[in-house]
Amino acid sequence: MTTPMKIDFVSDVSCPWCIIGLNSLQQALDTLGNEIAVDLHFQPFELNPAMPPAGQDLNEHLNEKYSLTPEQLAQNREAIRTRGEQLGFIFNMDKRSRIYNTFDAHRLLHWAGLEGKQLALKHALFAAYFTAGENPGAHDVLIRLAGEVGLDTAQAQKILDSDAYAMQVRQQQAFYQRQGIRSVPAIIINDRHLIQGGQPAEVFAQALREIAAANGT
Repeated sequence: MTTPMKIDFVSDVSCPWCIIGLNSLQQALDTLGNEIAVDLHFQPFELNPAMPPAGQDLNEHLNEKYSLTPEQLAQNREAIRTRGEQLGFIFNMDKRSRIYNTFDAHRLLHWAGLEGKQLALKHALFAAYFTAGENPGAHDVLIRLAGEVGLDTAQAQKILDSDAYAMQVRQQQAFYQRQGIRSVPAIIINDRHLIQGGQPAEVFAQALREIAAANGT
């Protein structure tokens, strides 16, 4: 018997642990097969909402935010690179030199959700930033990625040139902040169960099975 399950994946496209968490979750869902029918939605979260469009040097930003030594930064990067590699995602650390504002990416993701292309665009944005080192807030990058996943580029341009979906993104951000979400990824199942962080696939699989079993009783 297949159990329907709603999953809200709260994340930012500039968060390395979010792509780790997403790929790990998808690996878990592949393992579960037909046990669960998932309705997956990506919800917006900005790690750096005040970040200017030009962005900031990544090392400078991380040092200001976390007060990490160069050795600690290197260790963290290697841990992230290794986890990504295990999940089939390539982190090119030498190409990612800046951190950027991601609000427009979230607006485009909201639209992509209405068009049934949200998952594809989310993956494309992660790859553009972490693998190719591109600016996920740059309109030319966003429009190109929209086209690559099958969205209408002219419509993407119109959205980005306006304030379309800005209110909806802000409302969703505020909603999850009120729910106590302060770090991402935050994976919320059936509006009730929270799994925090880039957990291993087996942790996701076990949690999903337990929730499905509880729902069936």
